[in-house]
Amino acid sequence: VMLVESGGGLVQPGGSLRLSCAASGFTVSRVYMRWVRQAPGKGLEWVSGIDSAGNLYYPKSVKGRFTISRDNAKNTLYLQMTSLKSEDTAVYYCTKDGVRGQGTQVTVSS
Repeated sequence: VMLVESGGGLVQPGGSLRLSCAASGFTVSRVYMRWVRQAPGKGLEWVSGIDSAGNLYYPKSVKGRFTISRDNAKNTLYLQMTSLKSEDTAVYYCTKDGVRGQGTQVTVSS
């Protein structure tokens, strides 16, 4: 199992970013996948999930602003983030059964 996140960067409040997670060693569409994040000095926070049926799950903190999706042909998971806030600043990881990639840094600042 290997997960490689990308797409992070510096964005102004109110801006958007799309994160990608390229998976190998398994099929993304057949398992439950999550995005989690870790802000400086804090623990991991779950921010979205998608199951094998395509059902989507979000906590209240990001619902309506973040959208999880997948491209089955590319075996890749995405996280579209809009209306970003300073409190969204964190390292973002995609996960499967507790396995994470190296993460991608998202910094929301003016």
